[in-house]
Amino acid sequence: MLKEMIVLQSAGLAGSGVIGDLLAKWEQVGFFSYLLPFMLIFALVFGILVRVKIFKENKMVNGIIALAVALMALQFDFVPLFFSQIFPRVGIALAIILGILIVAGLFMDPDSKAINYFLLGVGVLVIGIVLIQSAGALGWASGTWWEDNWQLVVGGVFLLIIVAVIIGGSKKAGEKGPPYNPIWARNE
Repeated sequence: MLKEMIVLQSAGLAGSGVIGDLLAKWEQVGFFSYLLPFMLIFALVFGILVRVKIFKENKMVNGIIALAVALMALQFDFVPLFFSQIFPRVGIALAIILGILIVAGLFMDPDSKAINYFLLGVGVLVIGIVLIQSAGALGWASGTWWEDNWQLVVGGVFLLIIVAVIIGGSKKAGEKGPPYNPIWARNE
């Protein structure tokens, strides 16, 4: 038994393993701190510039602007720190949303508008929590503000939802009311 454990350890199959060692080496050379954020920022800026068509079809200018923005974004450790805080939380949030979708799909009609709005609300709530937690972990003042005032915000949102339901449930413009009944008119 001990011999097999020594063989597994020397082969890199125990402990962190080959994949764990590879990811640790990538982390040491800055793959996750610099290369992936650079690629993400470059792709987003380039995609937005191509979509907006500020420079018509000139992809060279779009590429140079995207390259400059992505490189300047990594000049200080602000972007790597932000990405290291937000993306693990996004992964957890996606797992929570997926779990809720699976459970809701088992017991509820997927074509129901109420269920879709509920799931949208859960998604917005989870993403909001991710953003607030990430802001708080980075020491941004908004993170502590949310911790102190989240009850007030939740109450305000709940009040807005109630108002929206009342307004949405009322008679729509152009709809006819109940038919006119002269007997009711005489009693008033």
